[in-house]
Amino acid sequence: MQSSWPIKSFDELKILADPRRLSILRLLMAAPATLTQLGRALGEHPAWIRHHLKKLEQVGLVEMIDMQVSGGFVEKFYRARARVFTFQQIVLPDDPSRQLVVFSGSHDLALELLGQAPGGHINLITIPVGSLDGLVTLRQGLCQIAGCHLFDPASGEFNISYVRHLFPDRSMALLTLVEREQGLMVAPGNPRKIAGLADLARQDIALVNRNRGSGTRLWLDGHLRSQGIGPEMVHGYRQEVRTHTEAAQAIQQGRADVGLGIRAAASLFSLDFIPLFNERYDLVILRSSLRAWRCVRSWIPW
Repeated sequence: MQSSWPIKSFDELKILADPRRLSILRLLMAAPATLTQLGRALGEHPAWIRHHLKKLEQVGLVEMIDMQVSGGFVEKFYRARARVFTFQQIVLPDDPSRQLVVFSGSHDLALELLGQAPGGHINLITIPVGSLDGLVTLRQGLCQIAGCHLFDPASGEFNISYVRHLFPDRSMALLTLVEREQGLMVAPGNPRKIAGLADLARQDIALVNRNRGSGTRLWLDGHLRSQGIGPEMVHGYRQEVRTHTEAAQAIQQGRADVGLGIRAAASLFSLDFIPLFNERYDLVILRSSLRAWRCVRSWIPW
């Protein structure tokens, strides 16, 4: 039995869309079983089990591993092909007139505007999931470009060590899109008189946080720890958003007092900005997919 098995075909997804087959598969992931044992566990006739088990077997999700004779009958033992099954599918539009490019990773306003621009020969789909998850998505083949700004304190570099760790067997290209300034975004006039990260521990301050796995969240967590500030000390720590613009909007609407984000997002919503650090934002691409980068680069007007 393999440790994990990626679900890559729609035939497999279609089979598992039936909750009865999913129940059989989950039982066989826990332990091998016969038709009789499965029928007893699910309260169904073995003939009913056989019908659905054959569907799972046809797409390779289960396998027969043994046969035993008991009471004059042959009992076949089945098991799942893996301990864990992962779903790795993305449904994309069918538009032959435009080159499709899927981006995943850290949010940046430049890519957001590019994805919203009408017309052109590129259909850019942006999926903001954070820097780490973007690299994982690229590794899984679910996107063509990942954006990240992950700082490695050991090397003093952005992104390179993370890419080497996740892609040791691949030839990669890192293309710097922008140099960004990050800081604390606060309401106009800074009515709470926030001066730095230490103020996040104040009980009269509500934070809007970024999602786990984002470069911004990793930076904030590391620096809060260095100042002895635990998550339980920060009001609003678990209030998460996926983009810089969502964080800025929450502050503009009064749902939070402060958030860590880029200066461009603060400016977009007319917020005050307290600068903390500069960072490098890179696009990460498999060298075999550089055609995707050329398509996007030809469309960027700046």
